[in-house]
Amino acid sequence: MFAKIKTSVFIDTLQLQFLAPAGEWIRGVLRDDKGSVCRTMEKNILSDREELTWSGLNDLPYGQYTLELSRGDDEMRLKLVKRV
Repeated sequence: MFAKIKTSVFIDTLQLQFLAPAGEWIRGVLRDDKGSVCRTMEKNILSDREELTWSGLNDLPYGQYTLELSRGDDEMRLKLVKRV
């Protein structure tokens, strides 16, 4: 597991902590409960422990989401809930 999320419930931002070697690229895809892509992001990791605040999620509808994170061939999925 190369990333941690502070909480699986969000309103307008996600707080992520990456545990990956410096210089690696992380790609994130946020999908709604139907599987549609809502947001994407790419991040170059600058240190072995780096935190990221993914903001601008306020306009997404309330409901369940899946965050897919990938680092090369390594992938992980996290279930999230957007609430009021």
